Amino acid sequence: MNELPSTEPASDYLQALQDGWLPIRDVARQTGVNAVTLRAWERRYGLLKPQRTPKGHRLYDQSHVARIQHILTWLNRGVAVGQVGLLLENRDTPEVSEDGVWHQQRQQLQQALLQLNQPQLDEAFNRMLALYPPVTLLERLLLPLLESLEQRWQGQFGGQLERVFLHSWLHSKLSARVYHSNRQPHGRRLLLVNLGDNPLDPGMWLTAWLASGNQLLIDVFQWPVPLAELGLALDSMQPAALLLYASQTLDADCLQRHLPRLASSSGVPLLLVGTAASRHVAELGDIPGLSLAVTPLDALNELQRMQRHGELS
Repeated sequence: MNELPSTEPASDYLQALQDGWLPIRDVARQTGVNAVTLRAWERRYGLLKPQRTPKGHRLYDQSHVARIQHILTWLNRGVAVGQVGLLLENRDTPEVSEDGVWHQQRQQLQQALLQLNQPQLDEAFNRMLALYPPVTLLERLLLPLLESLEQRWQGQFGGQLERVFLHSWLHSKLSARVYHSNRQPHGRRLLLVNLGDNPLDPGMWLTAWLASGNQLLIDVFQWPVPLAELGLALDSMQPAALLLYASQTLDADCLQRHLPRLASSSGVPLLLVGTAASRHVAELGDIPGLSLAVTPLDALNELQRMQRHGELS
């Protein structure tokens, strides 16, 4: 590992970057782990030891990036962040519980939900948000929780009250994260339009949240907009891509009439996200310029593919 200069004139700092050192913002961009989480891993758990300039700026090299990817591998297996340090130093691969820590966290969130306790929900989620990247939280915490709750709510008195409370809370938390991410000065701007009946649909806001953490700026139309009018939005806003979200079956004739026209006239990629994507494969699978993604994670993977191939212009 290279040593940093003992003083830090602007020219020396720039030289360090030219020599291959990475500032924390670039590491966050490469790994998908935000700067707050990287700092927490360093301060609270000693998982990372970046170099420091005399002024205290953190600098990383590719060995740090590789270590972060290794950390993510363990987290995605369900390991608690507090256990990762020992695993990284152990050459043997121990038996690891796939879901222990996450079961406990889901139980905490569910208990707060049953009590309609928003401060407790905030505290539990914020604590996890500071330690885990969004993709891990989505796969291990939020999606399993939503799935189990939907089963609980079926035909249960008070179920709709709990559903509205949770969806409203998720909308508040995730829309705030999207708003904060949209304030960054650079990034491709996307338009996400709800085609369903629920403006608080968790899947839509989870999609926006994941994308906004990937150097993308997301404008969200949370109320349904007629497909025939979307051309006006594309002309005015000039987004790099149009995402359409629906978790219900849509009018297939309407989709077949408008989506090919939107794709060809706008010249921007179209992505249909949600369970509607799986329900309309037969009608929409061959439309040029249109991709389908069932889950928020599928949508993120497709957007990342577009980024790698330069399709988000």
